[in-house]
Amino acid sequence: MLNIAIVFGGLSSEHEVSLQSAYSVIENLDRNRFNPIMVGITPEGEWFRFKGDIQKIADGTWCNSADCVRALISPDREMHGLLEIEKDAIYGVLLDAAMPVMHGKNGEDGTVQGLLELAGIPIVGCGILSSALCMDKFRAHQLAHIAGVSVPRSFEFNDRADLTPAKKYAEILGYPLYIKPVKAGSSFGITRVTQEKELLVAIGRAFEYDNEVIMEENIEGFEVGCAVLGNEELITGEIDEIELSEGFFDFTEKYNLITSKIHVPARISRQKADEIKTTAKTIYKALGCRGFARVDMFLKPSGEIVFNEVNTIPGFTSHSRYPNMMKAVGLNFTEVITTIINLAVDNENA
Repeated sequence: MLNIAIVFGGLSSEHEVSLQSAYSVIENLDRNRFNPIMVGITPEGEWFRFKGDIQKIADGTWCNSADCVRALISPDREMHGLLEIEKDAIYGVLLDAAMPVMHGKNGEDGTVQGLLELAGIPIVGCGILSSALCMDKFRAHQLAHIAGVSVPRSFEFNDRADLTPAKKYAEILGYPLYIKPVKAGSSFGITRVTQEKELLVAIGRAFEYDNEVIMEENIEGFEVGCAVLGNEELITGEIDEIELSEGFFDFTEKYNLITSKIHVPARISRQKADEIKTTAKTIYKALGCRGFARVDMFLKPSGEIVFNEVNTIPGFTSHSRYPNMMKAVGLNFTEVITTIINLAVDNENA
């Protein structure tokens, strides 16, 4: 049986979402093959090995003295694992692989992946470079464009003290447009701007989440997603479609679906679905992804496919988009988790 660290929580605005995803991963893990080593990171950045009832992860009460012991990933490659720090002793726990189930900054952006790679522990999912690139909306678009994929027109700026170019950029793109932090997840800090008087407030809000901001044109049409699984040989799930009755797919809509619906499969032709899958694979490879990721795109009324973003650690609850897209092609949640862990372990042993 393999020891698999499930790393959750973290210093991120998406901390609570991570707890829900980690709970679902642990609940659906094949316990005949994998032994979960649960590693929680508090919003303050403290690391613990959690040994309690996994329901406490879901309800946010996991961090307590009865269920936790301080722990950290050892960067020593010979150690190859976790150090548990008791009052009068330190114990080592060998890890066969580690699966970060963390969304947003300090988890999905290559930081935790860097620690794991330094320690020589196989990473379940994308590595350092692809995690960092996919988190960076501006640079991800540049690489996708080089690979021949259409991307939205955009401008990037990092000087919050001088916003004089902003109005000029907005005139070039036209309203409505989107202001986004370059590196943030779950639509945090994103504003749909419909007129000039909203512009500077939106930019200020985006700077609260990152030190770089992107101004991006509005793409007519609707958003589609493609779940991709694999290293060299890639499997795709069914394409899904986000139907919005108003606004855009912000944090509230993503996790509550108040005015929106998600259709799996998307209500498009098989030919167009295959084209989207091919485009998703192109983006996945161009950004160096491995293991799994969800590639989000826009489908314009003309039929043109435009890249939006890649989520290297998408929502991973049993009702999240990625598992549902894979379920639609015959892979249940447990099979998906088993496959992505095996990809990491087999790649290490190759």
